Amino acid sequence: MANHKLYIHEFIDIIGHNRANYMHHMTANWSPIAQDERDQLCYGVWAIVGTTRGWPQVLNLWEEDGWDGMATSFRLECQGAGAQDPKLAKWWAQAANYRQGGTDRLLVPAPWTRTIEELCADGVTGECYAHEQVSLKRGTSAEFLERVRTDAMPAYEPYGWELAGAWQTAMVADDEAFLLWAIPTWEAWADFEKAQRTDPGLARWQAAVHDLVEGWHRFLLVDAPLCPFKTGRQPARSDRIDYEDL
Repeated sequence: MANHKLYIHEFIDIIGHNRANYMHHMTANWSPIAQDERDQLCYGVWAIVGTTRGWPQVLNLWEEDGWDGMATSFRLECQGAGAQDPKLAKWWAQAANYRQGGTDRLLVPAPWTRTIEELCADGVTGECYAHEQVSLKRGTSAEFLERVRTDAMPAYEPYGWELAGAWQTAMVADDEAFLLWAIPTWEAWADFEKAQRTDPGLARWQAAVHDLVEGWHRFLLVDAPLCPFKTGRQPARSDRIDYEDL
């Protein structure tokens, strides 16, 4: 079945040593509320490996029920005087202790990209993950994602990398794509990186998209403790430590 979901992609800047606190706050304290009130699922929450990108940072991905579901979520979110749901005032106040800003995007999945429920059912997981942010020539993101399906997946497969997500950014000039790969071991990541200039399959893949790509950044992630890729399920209210109503 085609994937008709919509995804919220968030780069979050963390204050000090609060990354673990923030990831728990988003999974155990936020996601159960979002599931109940918005039909929004936690696709994943990860710590970004600082050596490969800015630090300390977290990546959140949320799965909405398409554009209509996103409209409902926005209505709930923007009803307060400060364009924040007043019922979540305590939650927002606590989150402010852990984060100092971030950058969000809306992502449209490639039709063949699996939803988080399908990924969990298939047992997709990794010791680490590679997230690729690709800048493209205007109007080429759909073509790029099709080449990912036909060329990148076979090229990455010998290293044990499994494609977990492929998206194009919405509300821009059709010039950006994101890929998420589940990697079985750190050694499988290292083997892939060592082969970048020697593997003919990887060379063919790079040549296949050379005419589309203007910039590329591959960085690494590790699961938050309650990330669905790690647990195989959605976070629940029972996951909260010292739970109180929010």
